[in-house]
Amino acid sequence: MCVGCREMKEKRSLVRVVRAENGAACVDPTGKMNGRGAYVCPSAECLKKAVKSRALDRALEVTVSPEVMERLASEVERRGQSE
Repeated sequence: MCVGCREMKEKRSLVRVVRAENGAACVDPTGKMNGRGAYVCPSAECLKKAVKSRALDRALEVTVSPEVMERLASEVERRGQSE
C-alpha cells in the first residue's frame, strides 16, 4: 500500500523506503533490504502527500532525513518517467 494515496498496488510498482538495522532510513531500489519498509507510488503527488502528512516517518518509526527524501524524489521521478 502506498503511504501517500493509501491505495493497494502491486509491490513491484512501488518505491520502497526501509529503516535499516542501524536506525537510518534509505531508499531500497531492490526491494530486498532487511528492515522495516514503507512504499510510495512513483508519482510526485503521492510523495508530496506522504511528506506533508509525515506518513513515511510514522510508517518507519524514524525521522527520514532530507538527503533520503531527495534520493526518494529522484527515484520516484526516474520510475515515473519509465512508466
